[in-house]
Amino acid sequence: MDTLLIATFEILSFGAIVVLVVLGLGIIASMMGIFNFAQGEFVLLGAYVTYLMHSVGLPVPLGMLAAPVAVGTLGFVLEKLVVRRFYAAPIVAMLGTYALGLIIREAVRGLTGGLYLSVPEPISGSITIGSLHFAAWRGVIVIITLLVMAASHALLAYTSFGLRVRASLENPQLARASGISTGMIYSVTFAFGAALAGLAGALIVPVFSLFADLGIRFLIQGFVAVMVGGVGSFAGPVAGAGVIGTFSAWLPWLMSPVIADVLVFVLAIIFIKFRPQGLVSGRGVNR
Repeated sequence: MDTLLIATFEILSFGAIVVLVVLGLGIIASMMGIFNFAQGEFVLLGAYVTYLMHSVGLPVPLGMLAAPVAVGTLGFVLEKLVVRRFYAAPIVAMLGTYALGLIIREAVRGLTGGLYLSVPEPISGSITIGSLHFAAWRGVIVIITLLVMAASHALLAYTSFGLRVRASLENPQLARASGISTGMIYSVTFAFGAALAGLAGALIVPVFSLFADLGIRFLIQGFVAVMVGGVGSFAGPVAGAGVIGTFSAWLPWLMSPVIADVLVFVLAIIFIKFRPQGLVSGRGVNR
C-alpha cells in the first residue's frame, strides 16, 4: 500500500508537467490548425532561463517567474516573424517549427557544453504523512498546475479575450468581419502556449536537471496526448494529458522504462485508430 501511494504521488507530479506542456500545445493546435514541434524546446528554454538566473545569484523562484515571460515573448516574436507564414500549409508548419526547435536545442547544447546542470528545489524537504514521505516540491508542482489550469479555463471561458479567441477558433472569417484582429489573437495565443511550456520547464528543472535533450520526451508525449484527447476544445488536450501522463509515469513501475514508452505509444495508436476525433470532440479549426 505504501508503494502504491508513493507511485500515485509520482504519477500526479509527472502528469502535471505533461498537462502544462499539452495544454499549450493543444491551444495552439486548436487555434491555428498546426502542431508546434518546437514546444519541447520551449520547455528546455524555460529550464535554461531558470538555471541561468540561478547561476548569476538570483533566487530560483525569480527565475521560475521569468521563464514563462521570456519564453512567451520569444514565442510571440517567432509567431510574428516565422510561424504565421506557414498557416496555409500545416505540414510545412510542422517542419518549420521542428527546425526552430532544433536550432534552440543546439544553441542550448552549446551554451551548456552538453553537460547535465542542476538547480536546487525552491522548497526542499518532504511532507510526512504517517510513515510515508513525499517530496514537497513535487506537491507544489501539482498545486501550481491545478491553479494554472483553472486560470487558463477562466481566461478562455469568462473574459472578453477568451470570447475573441473562441470566435477566431470557430469562424476566423466572421471574426475578422466583426473587427477582431485575428492576427494578434494568433500571436498572443502562440505566446501563451509557449509560456505554459516555459513554466513547465522551470518547474521540472530541479527534478530532472537541465540537459539539451530535456524537451524531446515532453514533445513526443505532448503530441500523443493531444491526438488522444482531441483538438478544438480546452478539455480535450487536458484529458489526453491525464491519460498519457498517467500511463507514462505508472508503467515504468511495472516494467522497463523503454518497454513502457513503447507500450504507451502502441496503446495511443490503437486508440486513435478507433477514435480519431479523440476523447473529447471539438469543433476543429475552420480557417
